[in-house]
Amino acid sequence: MSAASDIEFRDDLDSFLESELNKELLRFTTAGSVDDGKSTLIGRLLHDCKAVYEDQLASVKSSRVNRSTRAIDFSLLTDGLRAEREQGITIDVAYRYFSTARRKFIIADTPGHEQYTRNMATGASTADLAVILIDASKGLQVQTRRHTYIASLLGIPHVLAAVNKMDLVDFREDLFLCLRDDFSRLARRLGISSVECIPLSALDGDNLVTHSENTPWYSGPTMLEHLETVPIHRPAQIEALRFPVQSVIRPDARFRGFAGRIASGSVRPGDEVVALPSGQRTRVESIVSFDGELQAAESSDSVTLKLADEIDLSRGDLLASPHALPHISGRLDAMVVWLHPTPLELNRVYLAKHTSRQLKTKATNIRFRVDVNTLSERPTNKLEMNEIASVEFETSQPLFFDPYRSNRTTGSFILIDPLTNATVGAAMIREALPPSRARQGLAEEHLDHKTGKVTVEEHIERRGHRPAIFTLTGERRHAEGLERALLERGFEVVLVDLDELRPAGRHIFFSTLWNLGLLILSWRGRQLRPKDHGLFKTLGRESYFDLSDANSPKDGEHAFPRVLDIAETLRTKRNANEPKED
Repeated sequence: MSAASDIEFRDDLDSFLESELNKELLRFTTAGSVDDGKSTLIGRLLHDCKAVYEDQLASVKSSRVNRSTRAIDFSLLTDGLRAEREQGITIDVAYRYFSTARRKFIIADTPGHEQYTRNMATGASTADLAVILIDASKGLQVQTRRHTYIASLLGIPHVLAAVNKMDLVDFREDLFLCLRDDFSRLARRLGISSVECIPLSALDGDNLVTHSENTPWYSGPTMLEHLETVPIHRPAQIEALRFPVQSVIRPDARFRGFAGRIASGSVRPGDEVVALPSGQRTRVESIVSFDGELQAAESSDSVTLKLADEIDLSRGDLLASPHALPHISGRLDAMVVWLHPTPLELNRVYLAKHTSRQLKTKATNIRFRVDVNTLSERPTNKLEMNEIASVEFETSQPLFFDPYRSNRTTGSFILIDPLTNATVGAAMIREALPPSRARQGLAEEHLDHKTGKVTVEEHIERRGHRPAIFTLTGERRHAEGLERALLERGFEVVLVDLDELRPAGRHIFFSTLWNLGLLILSWRGRQLRPKDHGLFKTLGRESYFDLSDANSPKDGEHAFPRVLDIAETLRTKRNANEPKED
């Protein structure tokens, strides 16, 4: 090969690789009832798209198992397990990759049997589109409804109803239209808005890659045309940044970065971020990757962020956009697909794996179980394998999450049995719940006729002063004396000993006190940590007063006059308990 030819070859190769890298990636899954032809459909699609190697094809041709009436049983291209081939069923999820001139594809061929519903939920969890197969000779089955419901539950934005085995019903148009209407009604009921119905014969490839002469009455796209043109909409989910920290990178004393995978949004050097649970604010100094520093990173990118300030972060913490913080709650409602033969036990401790974080949780109540036959909600007190239910959870520490509909990553978690380490459930968070009655101290019994959540403004009106945070150091007896002085002047005040409060729960604890409209005296026997100052500054803003420098270990009374003077400026009305002037 001449030098000119070699350069031309390299240029062509680089151009090809660049075009492949820039292609959109569509992840889709197949689902449906038993023997609807899912594996045959995928095998035929791969074959007709020239995505099967010669040795694979030769292996299938020479297989002693062939349940088709043709020379090749295309289902064997995906059913690779010995038990799958012997029984003629799909047991485990089979992933396949192929590419066309327009797009790259990753296929998840999932089982149709009810006992393997958990496998279907696993394969569909990352899909952009679900191919729901319908046997034209049988119509919609129970598993068809179950898998369509799971597709809607998992927030898959597009559904393709593949009406297969049209050759068994002589490619009747009226039958296809009837099945299309039935499925469209089901999809509307489940809130699925993007639905395409295509008549197919996977065995012969009708309307799979090319239009079939057997369906002159059908003018819609082939399956491949639809896969290549359907808009890929990932509600990436939300535009706000969500960056779960996986590890701290510190190769030397000059560099300290936080590695992880961006769950949603994008980030650039100079962007302001909030660290949770501490609540400290900082800016991104640089974005580092294997290829060097980047000018921007977006959803699904794995990067290392170097921050402008030395703040305390570790695995399981979250960096988020300050203008759109996630929900923070220790109680939540989630839709759960139960994956284990042992039923869910209420009030038993499980481990919840949420983003890069693992914590203890327990299910406190099962609101309802979904009857997939009628899609109705039925009361129950137990949850068996492959069943779907709405479950209330309490976690040992607050979770930072978004509803699953807006963010699949921060809106989901898996449940793990701490004794066997088995994954027993998959949960999709719907909403945060108010504190339990036990945590509220049965305060609901004392509510007046008003309904709805009590606002901060109502607390301020009742207490007669605005909330504020004061940080103090020195001797504890001086802080206690200041608490007594404020209380006698009619202020609602609470003294918090930071040495007795766990760092992981400080953000939610102080947020709760702030929302109650209290004066918060935050005391520590020695110098406060920068992380605590960052939390108080974020929460209190102009109503945060750092008086720790005014104290000394020997004499903490120096802060008294300043705190009392500042407190007077926070009054909104004359409190009945305030001493009256003579």
